[in-house]
Amino acid sequence: MNKTILSTKLNIPKARPEVVARNRLIQHLNDGMHRHLTLISAHAGFGKTTLVSEWIANCNCSAAWLSLEERDNNPNSFLTYIIAALQTLEEDLGKEILSLLQSPQPPKMEVMLISLLNEITSVQYNFILVLDDYHAIHTQPINHALTFLLENMPPQMHLVITTREDPEFPLARLRARDQLTEIRNSDLRFNSSEATNFLNQVMNLKLSNKDIVALVTKTEGWITGLQLAGISICGHDDPSSFIKTFTGNHSFIMDYLIEEVLKQQSVYVKDFLFKTSILDRLCGSLCDAVMENDPLTGQETLEFLEKSNLFIIPLDNERRWYRYHHLFAELLKQKLLQDLDHTAGNKKVDIAQLHIRASVWYEKNNYEIEAFQHAAAAGDVERAERLLLGQGVPLHFRGAIVPVMKWLKSLTTDTMDANPTLWVMYASVLSMSSQLNEVEPKLLAAEAALQGFEMNMKTRNLVGHIAAIRAFLATMQNKVDIIISESLIALENISPNNLAVRTATTCKLGVAYERQGKLSKAKQAYTEAISISHSSGNKIIEILSVIGLGNTLAKENLLEQAFKTYQQALKMKDDTPSSCSYNAYKGLARIYYEWNDLDAAIEHIEKSTQLAKQIENVDQIITSNLIYVQTLLAKGDMDGSSMVLNEIKQVVIQHNLEGRISEVSETEVQLLLKQGNLLLAEKLADTHKLPISRARVYLSQGYIDKALNELDAFYQEINHKEIKDKMLNIKILKTVILYINGEIDKSLQLLTDNLLEAKSGRFIRTFLDEGKLMERLLIKAHTKKIMPEYTELLLNAFKLEKVSYEEQANKIYSQLLLEPLSQREIEVLKLIGQGLSNKDISERLFIALDTVKGHNRRIFDKLQVKRRTEAVAKAHEMDLL
Repeated sequence: MNKTILSTKLNIPKARPEVVARNRLIQHLNDGMHRHLTLISAHAGFGKTTLVSEWIANCNCSAAWLSLEERDNNPNSFLTYIIAALQTLEEDLGKEILSLLQSPQPPKMEVMLISLLNEITSVQYNFILVLDDYHAIHTQPINHALTFLLENMPPQMHLVITTREDPEFPLARLRARDQLTEIRNSDLRFNSSEATNFLNQVMNLKLSNKDIVALVTKTEGWITGLQLAGISICGHDDPSSFIKTFTGNHSFIMDYLIEEVLKQQSVYVKDFLFKTSILDRLCGSLCDAVMENDPLTGQETLEFLEKSNLFIIPLDNERRWYRYHHLFAELLKQKLLQDLDHTAGNKKVDIAQLHIRASVWYEKNNYEIEAFQHAAAAGDVERAERLLLGQGVPLHFRGAIVPVMKWLKSLTTDTMDANPTLWVMYASVLSMSSQLNEVEPKLLAAEAALQGFEMNMKTRNLVGHIAAIRAFLATMQNKVDIIISESLIALENISPNNLAVRTATTCKLGVAYERQGKLSKAKQAYTEAISISHSSGNKIIEILSVIGLGNTLAKENLLEQAFKTYQQALKMKDDTPSSCSYNAYKGLARIYYEWNDLDAAIEHIEKSTQLAKQIENVDQIITSNLIYVQTLLAKGDMDGSSMVLNEIKQVVIQHNLEGRISEVSETEVQLLLKQGNLLLAEKLADTHKLPISRARVYLSQGYIDKALNELDAFYQEINHKEIKDKMLNIKILKTVILYINGEIDKSLQLLTDNLLEAKSGRFIRTFLDEGKLMERLLIKAHTKKIMPEYTELLLNAFKLEKVSYEEQANKIYSQLLLEPLSQREIEVLKLIGQGLSNKDISERLFIALDTVKGHNRRIFDKLQVKRRTEAVAKAHEMDLL
């Protein structure tokens, strides 16, 4: 169970043995199981929760329970608890989504609900999900999410909602579709028979039928009203006289009965009830801390209250945690505020001090969010701030955005100006809740407030944090220069102990340098971020930095190192959000493409795209799909590449992503040239000023000098940068152009340089994509024994371009094998030949261990051998390796 989950919220209240049987309502609930939703909507004290817990105890259907409260209005927190409730039925349900919820940019609620609903469809039995006290939820995104869930709910799931007010769902539509069962005030009211059972058998009052009818009439069957009346009657010698004087509508009855109940309690019990009403949940030691120096222990008093039926509800089977009936708790709080001299000796209660005692207890017991909330309620700004900062990892970094935001909004400008840290925290919370337009005004307020403070370590740290937040905003806007300038200011000023902000800022700096093509600086920043995040335990930033390092290595043409770095990132993810791994899969896809393993490239593109879609990262979806287009082109699938490219163009237009148009157009030019559409290719290349594309168009048109001039000018333009992959592409294209121009010696010399640079990275596709002219040039190089092993590798790859892999295998081995090996089987066989274990092969190819073993069996069968050593020997004999 997630440590941030309060497990008592997931416990189904135990059905009490002395409860009044509600057979008519139980039958109504049973009859509605075929519908999507059962809505139990009624005022406080009508027995909604009791009814549902009684029904579940006897309905022979699996059930999950979630008790809701005000703090659950954060959509991510709400969904976290929904999944936690469902995991009481199926332990692994929603694990991936819980990881996504911890990511820096979680996907939208609807996206995660789709994934959750897909998982629920695999549950093999019918079950009920109960959301108790839904009236505590007033956030529209949650209402929309529940509406979406109801409209797409799998048939094995049934939702039950108890609430004091109707939720903002399309109830009329659900009624029209016969997907709604409703139980309301009129249904829940005790009739005379049920009231007789309750008052005379459960409460043992022995009232006459006349008195019971009178009480039912005056309370209108309101269960809590009857219960409160019954408690009051216990202290009267003449119940009939009491009932005659018992008048008024619900609100007056409520005040009157609470007064009557409280008057019959001892001074100690009243004092305990009032003081502990500030607590949402109660346990013995927490009550001891709040009450301070009481004659009885908190646990003894809680057990006494439960036995006395004083509106206290156990939250676990061990009777450790309790809560007051919500209505009772509200009234106690109201009385606590209205009348502060009810305690022994008429000493007024210091409510702020009660909250401070509760805050101290919660902090000692590692409930940091609750400790913060009570400090905030006490008005202790200094303590609340300290708890908010959370020893280096602020509370809003740990899911407490709603209570932190609520507190900061409640503070006066004077209070914030007196403590600029609060302005900075406010800006940080707003940036995390995607309210980006409101961030800068808070930062300006923080800077204005800091003018009146002496510059010391604390104020310098605030200056650094302000800059770090601005760097984050610039990252979202892709303003590279601002990312760098603000990040450098941040790192210069942030305290060395503020590892959370320092690490994230260093990683952002690496991203900015990488985008600028300053790869040495990017590697330095990523390496530093990896070191700091590893020592501080910030796994997400560490993974993102490792992936960033892999990107820089790939741009330096160090493909083997980049490959291992991406794999390292994937191995590190464990319980961290897998969504942050999409860049690793994308990087691996590019390398597999370059190594001409097109099937593996597509496999990793699909993984990257899937993860990017989960967090709705449109930018990354476009990047992955552009690689997909190139891979389809390499496989000769012109129609498929054209279709995917058109989809990308629509997304770019839809999201107004002007910054991606040039890159998309560059890929489109490649497709147009293969299709022979020179006019449109030329237009695109000129419109978007694409030097390499223009050179290719000139080459296709026969304008050799123009092509060379275009490439030389572009090479000089980027020569000061460290993007070696782009420069290698330019030089390889220039090699082909020189060859066409008849400059054979120059062409071969440049090819030699290119081969020397490309060999360590095992570049293949970069040569293959230049087509027949490159093949002819490589034949000449091979004839002249220029790097013969590498040129032979490339020429063999050209041969496989002409004949599919299976066809080639059939042609060579048809006389030797009963059945040819597939491409994946050849790949596995090669790794066996390299001495890799099944586990190593599984990790290298990102496939299950059982899948590797299955490949082994088929390879052995086709080669007609029994063990690995024989398979390798036979493969060498047949020249398969």
